[in-house]
Amino acid sequence: MAKQERAVRTRDALIGSAAEIFDREGYTVASLTAISSLAGVSNGALHFHFASKAALAEAVEAAAVLRLADVTGAAPRPGERRLQALVDATHRLAAALRADVVLRAGFHLCGESARPPQEDLRERWRAWVEEAVRRAEAAGELRPGVAVADVVAAVVAATVGLEVLGARDTRWLSAATVTRLWRLLLPTLVPSAPAPDLAPEGSRPL
Repeated sequence: MAKQERAVRTRDALIGSAAEIFDREGYTVASLTAISSLAGVSNGALHFHFASKAALAEAVEAAAVLRLADVTGAAPRPGERRLQALVDATHRLAAALRADVVLRAGFHLCGESARPPQEDLRERWRAWVEEAVRRAEAAGELRPGVAVADVVAAVVAATVGLEVLGARDTRWLSAATVTRLWRLLLPTLVPSAPAPDLAPEGSRPL
């Protein structure tokens, strides 16, 4: 059992180290030697767990998918507006991208031209946003004439843009930046503005 636990710790350390290197240097430049050194293990130990750099990238992506599920998986509270759940999720995403290098690396790997992603986090996020907006439409929360596709395009373009910019300057991922985004968007989405029951700064503590 102790040997299995050690193997799990080593594998997790390698995934974390790979995420840091991919996030900092990109997939193409990242070296297995740098990853194993950062994890504090030998190259042989790395190859025991991962046959290649591509296999390591796939493991980082798979771990990032779980992190993204944590961001999008919060159940709505009784009486909570569907749009508020979307606003809150964008705040959680920005906070997670600031703090979690595995999630950042998972998104970063989506944009790498050197290899097709096995798990496209940006597409997963787009699909979740579309589902959230459709729920808001079904609940009558969107202004008449506002198309779901237009809302999805605006929210995804804005949030993925913040993710890309935030990779080099975390101020783009600040709560204040996300709040300003929603202060701009919400009046165009809801039937009446201002909407006092919608909190662009988020309604849940992070």
